[in-house]
Amino acid sequence: MTWIKTIALDQFDETLKSAMEQARSFYPEEYQTPVFPSTDGSGSIMSTHTLIPDALYHAFATFGVLMSPDLPLSRAQHEMVATMVSTINHCYY
Repeated sequence: MTWIKTIALDQFDETLKSAMEQARSFYPEEYQTPVFPSTDGSGSIMSTHTLIPDALYHAFATFGVLMSPDLPLSRAQHEMVATMVSTINHCYY
């Protein structure tokens, strides 16, 4: 569970549902399924953006486009870049 106030899946309005669905539409297939799914969505990094649907859409659509399989980097290279950026930023998740 996040310590940031979030909106539960069963309380999403149409704007929030649309932002979530549109952002996920950019994700490559292998990124579509959560690694640690939860029944209420509280375990998702996307859930931390539920108070601002426009920010949720733009942040995660950007991620989806950057992870496109049409780009010259492999998934392993994407993961390596993400790991290095997280390490440099002292981010532990």
